[in-house]
Amino acid sequence: MKDLDLHRGGCWCGQVRYESYGPPTYAGICHCRYCQLRTGSAFGVSIYFPDELIKILKGEQCLKSYKMKNNSGRDFEIRFCTNCGTSLFWKVGSREGMTSIAGGTFDPPTFWYKPKNEVFCRSKCDFVVTDVPNKFDTSPMYSPVNTGEERLGS
Repeated sequence: MKDLDLHRGGCWCGQVRYESYGPPTYAGICHCRYCQLRTGSAFGVSIYFPDELIKILKGEQCLKSYKMKNNSGRDFEIRFCTNCGTSLFWKVGSREGMTSIAGGTFDPPTFWYKPKNEVFCRSKCDFVVTDVPNKFDTSPMYSPVNTGEERLGS
């Protein structure tokens, strides 16, 4: 595999390290309340790979999972480092066989990917300006079945 196809990263404390292989299947920015809460920021950056193209090099025992259902009724699982709290990986039921890596956890040059989609722009902070080509008020896969808690918005 070419060097450009291999990207390494990890958590803040270095206990968890990973590699991804090949180009991502999907790279996007999400402004939904789940991503805002998961990151503690204005948005999340999701870089998806097929499960078999991500390898955890060390620290599997440091990863803890938090599972829930989103308001579309789909499973949502976040995996984070129990030592430093970095959110590294997540899976969403609408993307079977795929794992997303938190975009900011890749080693420098951290932002080597180019997001093509920006979703849940309806809850985007006014101060966030991007040049992402495809913008959606929600998501092409969004189909709410539960309005959920008010604090989570939609």
